[in-house]
Amino acid sequence: GAPSCSGSRSRPFEFERGRSVSSGDEDDDDEDDEEEEVEEEEEMEGDTRARFGTDDGELDSDDDRERMINLTELTPYILCSICKGYFIDATTITECLHTFCKSCIVRHFYYSNRCPKCNIVVHQTQPLYNIRLDRQLQDIVYKLVVNLEEREKKQMHDFYKERGLEVPKPAVPQPVPPSRGRPRKVLGSVFRIPPELDISILLEFIGANEGTGNFKPLEKKFVRVSGEATIGHVEKFLRRKMDLDPACQVDIICGDHLLEHYQTLREIRQVIGESAVQDGLLVLHYGLVVSPL
Repeated sequence: GAPSCSGSRSRPFEFERGRSVSSGDEDDDDEDDEEEEVEEEEEMEGDTRARFGTDDGELDSDDDRERMINLTELTPYILCSICKGYFIDATTITECLHTFCKSCIVRHFYYSNRCPKCNIVVHQTQPLYNIRLDRQLQDIVYKLVVNLEEREKKQMHDFYKERGLEVPKPAVPQPVPPSRGRPRKVLGSVFRIPPELDISILLEFIGANEGTGNFKPLEKKFVRVSGEATIGHVEKFLRRKMDLDPACQVDIICGDHLLEHYQTLREIRQVIGESAVQDGLLVLHYGLVVSPL
């Protein structure tokens, strides 16, 4: 049978006790009330025994309160939707929180920048920047699936040995040396921009001609991208964010130069020079016109 795990099951129980006190002579009803209380206590005690299956009213043991769960009930939550196997190096996309095997999602991002499950754009140019290892989920998978971790370690060991490579050693946390006196707080940037994103651009809207249709204004005009990105990439970015009609043409200008699709941002910055840069930002103006027939 499939491996199983145990989960706690709560057993809420409530006893309803109702006693009516007449507004007449209370002294005459004292004896009747005492008899009713004794009867109610006996009924409650008997109900408790019947409910928990004990003669002395004690609760069942912890083992009896645990419910065995079949592994098939948890399988949909620990399977990779790409390879249909259990998570190995579980990796989560930070934009939509969908999780896959690390090797599966990295291979998927070779030809796509969208999540394979919900189709959301993970990153325009570098989707690998928006994935993180989920070590807690991976630990759960290894505890649920018997011998899965051992099999993976053996496969990795055999893979490196067959190719004559050194088997990588698991990372061992280094001990922190004790410091004397009051510990100092190391202040650092929580988010570091990857060095590949070396160009910051400022997108300024200069207007639209009549007949371009309805469009959404660009919410964020400051963008940091790779210098290898082209004007064609910038146009695609504007079309998606502004929900532009396909018949609408986007003209992108830097200084007095109308830019071509094939030109990269790094080339534009080098050719046009500092006149196109404002406070470290490459300033690009864009306008919307109706495409000629």
